[in-house]
Amino acid sequence: MQVIRLPNGNLLVPESALAQEGRLVGDAYVEIGPADADYDRFAAGAMTQEEVDERAARWREGDEPLRRQFLDFLARGGNLPDAP
Repeated sequence: MQVIRLPNGNLLVPESALAQEGRLVGDAYVEIGPADADYDRFAAGAMTQEEVDERAARWREGDEPLRRQFLDFLARGGNLPDAP
């Protein structure tokens, strides 16, 4: 999860919720403002929502050749090609 800079200058910071025995219950975002003690630390690596979306789109585009290769593998019945 990425720290997201909101248009109002606040940040959405990922935070994990843990059960009493330490098991991860879920991940969520917490909004913090410039008055928060950790704001400067989180702001250094924050991205806008648009930047996060663009990064995700680039990853999906980069995964396309691998996805096509996997679909071809499935089309062959899941069999690996004969080695040369």
